[in-house]
Amino acid sequence: MPSITETIQLIESKEFQRTLESLYGDVPSIINDQKQRYKTLVQEYVKKIAEGEVFLFSSPGRSEISGNHTDHNLGKVIAASINMDCIGAAAKNDQNIIRIKSITYNEDFIIDLNSSGNSLNLSGTYTLVKGILDGFERYGYKLGGFDVCITSDVISAAGVSSSASFEMLICSIINFFYNNNEMDVVTCAKIGQYAENSEWNKQSGLLDQIACGYGGLISIDFKNIEAPLITTLNFSSIDKGYELFIVPTGANHADLSEEYSSIPTEMKAVARELGKNVLRDLEKQDILDNLDKLRESVGDRAVLRALHFYEENIRVDQQVEALTDDNANSFIRLVNESGNSSWKWLQNCYSNSTPTEQGVTLYLALTELFIKEKGAGACRVHGGGFAGVIMALLPKEYTDSYKAYMHSFGVEQIYPVRIRKHGAINLNLL
Repeated sequence: MPSITETIQLIESKEFQRTLESLYGDVPSIINDQKQRYKTLVQEYVKKIAEGEVFLFSSPGRSEISGNHTDHNLGKVIAASINMDCIGAAAKNDQNIIRIKSITYNEDFIIDLNSSGNSLNLSGTYTLVKGILDGFERYGYKLGGFDVCITSDVISAAGVSSSASFEMLICSIINFFYNNNEMDVVTCAKIGQYAENSEWNKQSGLLDQIACGYGGLISIDFKNIEAPLITTLNFSSIDKGYELFIVPTGANHADLSEEYSSIPTEMKAVARELGKNVLRDLEKQDILDNLDKLRESVGDRAVLRALHFYEENIRVDQQVEALTDDNANSFIRLVNESGNSSWKWLQNCYSNSTPTEQGVTLYLALTELFIKEKGAGACRVHGGGFAGVIMALLPKEYTDSYKAYMHSFGVEQIYPVRIRKHGAINLNLL
């Protein structure tokens, strides 16, 4: 295990610079900032935990390109890991105690693996970690003590999966220290999903965790939920001409679990009405053939959401084909179609409980006006929706003017993001 001195030397090395470039891009100022970020993390580890030996871990956030809200019904998605990440300095201990120190959220807690008791007034992070630990036991993997100091620049409650990024960081640490780094990404993703389902009562699928854990631009087909089909895609046709942005709308979506859960609940209600558990077990024609019955039994919105599911699956296949053919124009057109379907059919751009607050739809409207004027680009709701952020894919020659345009409407933060090829990982192994 590398000492603190050796870890600082690693951060300053040319080898680590190449690692940072693969994660964050090759802009010198960004690389220098990231070097300082990792050094500060190690210094905080020493201050908050102890001198000794330490490994460095990183787990990215994710961007969802297409397949919005289809994973929980075994659909198809396109997603990517991004250069925003949750990083940790961690060391194994022999005390069977887990110590977690979060710099970003100023939260410290200890979990004693020898004790099965629960404390009162637990934070959401604490309960999430407890869910992860329960998941490891549930899936038959080993646990043990470790100390970790964590910081994150994955925007919280903004649709880039800060929770899944954190989950996959913890999973990668336990995987490395106690399971010989032999656990596959899907198993780690299922543990993260289990933690959210059991501790947060959140009906999440596996999209977020797999995208954070796997790395790169990928398509995922969830038809076989035990072994989803993950395919790495070539993003070069888009990357060379377009830049990806996420734009916070100023509204926090952390308290919208009921809105998110309504989507899988309604989709599955459609499936159950026709004798199946999930929509993937049916065809779109089954919905159309039983339209009157479904409208009466589950309602129009549920039917619209079901039709969105089938159209999204078709679009994902078409987008994979567009990338294979190096057809950027077709890919961009389909991103817009996917976003339009989320807005009109899936209906996850604002909450029905607060119809006067429509930051997502307003920012989409402003961005669509910009794209219409320039004649190129795409935008869509990003992540779970209802609040949070939008995504924009714009030709690089228009990115500065887009920033100025949105700033003129009081938009303070616009984040350019890049796709990184590594998912959750021990950086010492790169």
